[in-house]
Amino acid sequence: MRNSMHDVLALILGGGAGTRLYPLTKLRAKPAVPLAGHYRLIDIPISNCIHSGVNHIYVLTQFNSVSLHRHITRSYHFDRFSDGWVRILAAEQTPASTSWYQGTADALRKQLYQLQVPLSRDMLILSGDHLYRMDYAEFVTFHREHEADLTIAVKPVMAEEASRFGILKADPESHIQRFVEKPPADQLEGLESLPGDKPYMASMGIYVFRSKTLLDILRQETGSDFGKHIIPAAIKQGLKVYAYPFEGYWEDIGTIRAFYEVNLAMADPHPPFDFFDAEWPIYTRARFLPGSRIIDSDLRQVFLAPGSIIDQATIRQSVIGLRSIVKPGAHLGDVVMMGADYFETEAEKAENAKMGLPDIGVGEGSVVEVAILDKNVRIGRNVVIRNHTGEPDQETKSYVIRDGVVVVPKGITIPDGTII
Repeated sequence: MRNSMHDVLALILGGGAGTRLYPLTKLRAKPAVPLAGHYRLIDIPISNCIHSGVNHIYVLTQFNSVSLHRHITRSYHFDRFSDGWVRILAAEQTPASTSWYQGTADALRKQLYQLQVPLSRDMLILSGDHLYRMDYAEFVTFHREHEADLTIAVKPVMAEEASRFGILKADPESHIQRFVEKPPADQLEGLESLPGDKPYMASMGIYVFRSKTLLDILRQETGSDFGKHIIPAAIKQGLKVYAYPFEGYWEDIGTIRAFYEVNLAMADPHPPFDFFDAEWPIYTRARFLPGSRIIDSDLRQVFLAPGSIIDQATIRQSVIGLRSIVKPGAHLGDVVMMGADYFETEAEKAENAKMGLPDIGVGEGSVVEVAILDKNVRIGRNVVIRNHTGEPDQETKSYVIRDGVVVVPKGITIPDGTII
């Protein structure tokens, strides 16, 4: 079945400013945010496409996109005997448009010419900030068997979760009759579509459109967003809109707390999302790093990426990213440490010492709890970053507290003896 996916065009939306993931998005696009110590968020939909036999992939980008472009161009190359490709469609000024993308639908509207160049029967629209495994071939097959104009992947949810999503009302044949964007709890009655304790169908922001239908509706409608404008318009026009229930693990990594908890779950004995799946691996850039070195340390429930050196340290329930350095006497608990982009040379370390600058990594005797350490941070000696769960958000030049999690932004130095 996957061989029949050659006429499917995948469109991965790179997102806007990603304010809810700030400061992780201060210097990078949301899909470029590191995930599970070794990957980036964009690797999830691209890997799903490759495994599903969908090998014509556009990634639409706009905000802080340099690192995302670099990662994609370094990571995804199809051989010369394949017609597959991953191409970037960056926001640009044209004679027809001088403005930035105004939303998910507007991004595609501004790229109508490019969307018509590849010959495709259906277009698969994906988000760049979700964590899940899905066989898109099965999704597209469902769409085609129902002769649908639009099929929406939906996740069954309970009433307590429903107000966070766009909720679809469907009949027993999965034909969608109504769509309500984030309905309040007192307006859920009558939106049930399924039996049991999860009666509501929540849109996952994953769609398959018949190509002609998508191009036509983008020309007809002026709305900028799929959830708020395009989907309601398709239902109102009487198009054949269907729901595709998805029962597997899926998380929208849209906030600091969600990002933090999803990452820490990777260190569980039985994580909800398994990066060790032999039949459906997640692809990323090949970095050719050495194995990690652990010296007289106590590590319990730790997800450890390659190229790290953990020396006489204690780490609990944490994700330790690429090239992480943790020095003697340091204690990390419930920490997402993203690691570093490079190894410092001995000459660079000597220069650090002259300048009174800590080396990249976590210094001797430091205690870090409930925190995200972005790439290339320098945590000095005897620093204390304590648990701020339940406290108000705040922002300083050196760190940000969001949802009780301390986030040290990329490249920041925390001097010796600092207490946060």
